[in-house]
Amino acid sequence: MTIRGQGRNYFRPALISVQTLLREAQLPSSDLTAAHLEHFIGCGSGEALDGVVGLEMYLPHALLRSLAVASTKRGHGIGQALLAEAERYAQYRGAREIYLLTTTAESFFRLAHYGHVARDDVPQAIRRTTEFASLCPASAVVMRKKLA
Repeated sequence: MTIRGQGRNYFRPALISVQTLLREAQLPSSDLTAAHLEHFIGCGSGEALDGVVGLEMYLPHALLRSLAVASTKRGHGIGQALLAEAERYAQYRGAREIYLLTTTAESFFRLAHYGHVARDDVPQAIRRTTEFASLCPASAVVMRKKLA
């Protein structure tokens, strides 16, 4: 599948490519299966991704996970473009809010208008995810963005 948007070609990436990039970025990938990739968007080439972003859909909410850009491609707006594409995709699929957890990219997401939210205020469907319940440490910052 190829998605064209904002001057980039986006596609559904292969599991091995996603896992490789996430390991390089030191992001969790142990729970990923091919089924998770239904809501993942990649750019670059299938073998060597420039970047990837993944969503888990729990309508009307979505969990943004796994936003990563290859170390050699950082600083070129790929992360911002992938985030914008993920937000458009989530909204198109019916999500009204996107939640995420981060230990290293709080300022990046704040610039994209994500705000802090207390863990207790996160919807149950999101709190039951593997990422929320066990993969991300309790010290991770929880953020949310309401979609227009």
